[in-house]
Amino acid sequence: MHKDTVFIVDDDASIRDSLSLLLSLHGFATASYANAEDFLAAVQADWQGCVVADIRMPGLSGLELQQALLQRAPRLPVIIITAHGDVAAARQAFLAHAVDFIEKPFDDLQLLAVLKKTLADAQARPPRQGNRAGPLPALGKLTAREHEVMALMVQGLHNRHIADALGISPRTVEVHKARVMEKLGVKHIVDLVRLVDTACA
Repeated sequence: MHKDTVFIVDDDASIRDSLSLLLSLHGFATASYANAEDFLAAVQADWQGCVVADIRMPGLSGLELQQALLQRAPRLPVIIITAHGDVAAARQAFLAHAVDFIEKPFDDLQLLAVLKKTLADAQARPPRQGNRAGPLPALGKLTAREHEVMALMVQGLHNRHIADALGISPRTVEVHKARVMEKLGVKHIVDLVRLVDTACA
């Protein structure tokens, strides 16, 4: 039952409808739920596929749904979508093994690529193992100061706060941040959070 289904959990009916249409046109089976409680009431431990859940919903949030699924349906990977992304939420999602954290408005091709990879990976690995294979070699390219700046970046601190914490200027913080992102091959802070939490898990 529900093999390789994309379960859409979002309180916005227009999002549910547009996602269902997009995914159906690309050959995905879908099922939609208006809130986390309805999905949790229906989900079975043997369901296969993945969940696309909004982070902010009345009642249980997408992150709370993600935590509940770790116990109820551990074979269902979760992709969090949000119009209100922040570093703390991204970290919480990745530490609970979200496979991605996508900010609205998202690119359709990006979402489709993530879904295809998620469904393929789910067939090839045990529940919730992910690709957490230890520290990434790229982290070794960072200087000691860049490691310090990176650690504060993934906590969600702004340049001024990082500068105050390290006793350097905001401009110097900008230079270190640019070098960290370049050396690690990431363009956005959410990507950096994902990389660091994956490497350190």
